[in-house]
Amino acid sequence: MALMYKLYQNNNKKSPYYENWYGRAVSVGTVTTDQLADTIEANCTVKRSDILAVISELVVTMRNELQNSKRVKIDRLGTFKLAITTSRSATAKGFTVSENLKNIRVLFQPELKVGKDGTRVRSLVNGCQVTELPFNNVVKEPAGEQDNG
Repeated sequence: MALMYKLYQNNNKKSPYYENWYGRAVSVGTVTTDQLADTIEANCTVKRSDILAVISELVVTMRNELQNSKRVKIDRLGTFKLAITTSRSATAKGFTVSENLKNIRVLFQPELKVGKDGTRVRSLVNGCQVTELPFNNVVKEPAGEQDNG
């Protein structure tokens, strides 16, 4: 199993990297809470109903803690926190949530482990393999053959 990517080309004519190619991670499906519970149940002795109850309560508890300006750290997973995007105000007195708040989002920082050799490894990406999406639909030029049209 591997993380898949597909190629895309920068089409922004104002960019200094116009027409350069980049890889972008793609999702090829979604795993639901029920499917996670089935997998977890198959891998341990906890019943599916207990797993679903814990996950459901975790969501509620995390929301409450995050909305009380706390970070939520889940060991071996990472830390979640809320962040906001606001518009500017010419004065501090003129800043109001109703006028200046634009967005609230969740930030996630995977747990970081530092090895004895100083290498840094983030949870969830440790050992990740990367491969091109099989149906990428991008024609690749052989090395050295570019259209200079």
